[in-house]
Amino acid sequence: MISIKEKVELAPFTTMGVSALARYFVECINEEDLLQACTFAKKNNLDVLVLGEGSNILFVKDYEGLIILNRIKGFTIVQEDNESVTLKIGAGENWHSLVIWSVEKGYSGIENLSLIPGTVGAAPIQNIGAYGVELKEVFVELEALHLETMEHTIWTKEQCKFGYRDSIFKRELKGKVIISSVTLKLSKMAVPRFEYASLKQKLEEKGIHNPGIKDVSDAVIEVRQSKLPDPNEIGNTGSFFKNPVISVFHFDELKKEHPKLPGYAVTEHLVKVPAGWLIEQAGWKGKRKGDAGVHDKQALVLVNHGNATGKEMWNLALQVVQVVKQKFGIELNPEVNII
Repeated sequence: MISIKEKVELAPFTTMGVSALARYFVECINEEDLLQACTFAKKNNLDVLVLGEGSNILFVKDYEGLIILNRIKGFTIVQEDNESVTLKIGAGENWHSLVIWSVEKGYSGIENLSLIPGTVGAAPIQNIGAYGVELKEVFVELEALHLETMEHTIWTKEQCKFGYRDSIFKRELKGKVIISSVTLKLSKMAVPRFEYASLKQKLEEKGIHNPGIKDVSDAVIEVRQSKLPDPNEIGNTGSFFKNPVISVFHFDELKKEHPKLPGYAVTEHLVKVPAGWLIEQAGWKGKRKGDAGVHDKQALVLVNHGNATGKEMWNLALQVVQVVKQKFGIELNPEVNII
C-alpha cells in the first residue's frame, strides 16, 4: 500500500535546493504503486509530477498536485549474444550507477554519459547526451503508465521522437505518462568514442592514445568534475541552458565580430554554439544577485549560494537570456524544467 503525505518540503528532493511545498507526495517502488498513486490523483482531479533525483527541475512556486518520487529499481538482461546485451532497467535507478556497472561489465555505448545526474527514467525524456553521444543511439524502448488510459504501454525509439535534448515526453506527452522502465542495447564490441575536444585533450594529458571504455568513462568524469559543481556542495542543476543551434549564415556574421566564437556543425546549414561561452562573453560568469548566481568556472551552470528562492533563480536566468539576446541575437532556452 502506498502512503500519501501532505505538505512536503521539496528542497531535499531537488539538486537546486530551493524551497517549495508539495500538496501531496508519494514514493513508488513498483508499477502497482504507480497505478495506485495515479488513481488517487485522477479521483481527486490532481496534476501529477514525477521526481527522480530532481536534478533537472526548478520549482518557482509550491506544487498544488501530487509529486510521485519514482524509486522503481532493478536490472534485467532481456537478450544477450556475443556482440551485444539488451538490458531492462527500472526507472528509479541512478543513471551514473548504471554507466559504471556497464563499464565494469565491458558493455559499451554509454560511457561518454558518465556522471550525468538523475535517474534512468529521466534519461529518455530529454534524450541525454554528452561528449558526442546521445541516449537514442543505444535506446530500444521504454515502458510507461499512460495517465489517460491508466494502462502500461511500450514506446519504441521511433515513437519517442528523439531530438537534441528533446523527445515526445517534453512535448505532446508532457505530463501524460510516467516511465517505469527503460530498455537499452549495449555493445560487447567496444569502440570508444573520444573525438570531442575536451575529452581528447584529457586523454592525451593522461598519456592515453588508445583508450578503452573505462579510460573514456574516467576521463569524462574528470572533465565533468573540473567544470561542474557538486550539488552536494552548492545547489545547481548542471547545465541550465541548452546549447543553441543557429544558421550557418548567423554564425558567419557573428564570427566577423567575435572571431573566437566556437561552433560545431550540426548539419550543412546549422551550427551548435556553446551557451556557456556566450554567457561568459556577455560578462555574466561568476555574477551574483543575492544568493542566485552564475557559476564562476562554468557559465552554463546557475547556482544557489544558499537561500535563493526558485523565483530568484528564474529571474537571474531571464536576465542572462536577455543579455545574450542583446549581444548575440541568440535566444537561450532552459534545459531545466521550470515548474
